[in-house]
Amino acid sequence: MPKMKTKSSCKKRFKVTATGRILAGQAGKRHGMIKRTNKFLRNARGTTTLSKQDEGIIKPMMPYAR
Repeated sequence: MPKMKTKSSCKKRFKVTATGRILAGQAGKRHGMIKRTNKFLRNARGTTTLSKQDEGIIKPMMPYAR
C-alpha cells in the first residue's frame, strides 16, 4: 500500500506536540492592529493549542504526525 500524503497546507501551518495536541499560530494579527486592544495583541503572541473539535479536522490531513 502506498504512503499517505500529508496536506502541504497543514505542514506549513500546524505542528504536533509530543502529547499529540496541535499547535497553530494565533489568528487576527495580519492587519488592522490599530483597532485591536493592547490586551488582545498581548494575548495573541506566539502559538496556541487547537480545541478538540478543530484537532479532529486537522489530524486526518496529517496522517503520520506522531
